[in-house]
Amino acid sequence: MRILGVLIIGLLVGLLARFLAPGPQPHGILVTMAIGIIGSVLATYGGQAIGLYRAGQPAGFIGSVIGAVALLVLANLFGR
Repeated sequence: MRILGVLIIGLLVGLLARFLAPGPQPHGILVTMAIGIIGSVLATYGGQAIGLYRAGQPAGFIGSVIGAVALLVLANLFGR
């Protein structure tokens, strides 16, 4: 059940990030889910590096969306 929860939250984060990120986002549902999950991991470790989160503490929903948007912006910059 935990994996299913991660996938659903990843999809929600990815969809919100795709809505907020500038430019076209021609990605499927699996890529959107992966972007949400990777953005959450990016936000967690980035937040721990700058002192927002302690070790072992995950990023919140807003931090995850910010990480996913940053990932999409970087993908659009380097994907061209």
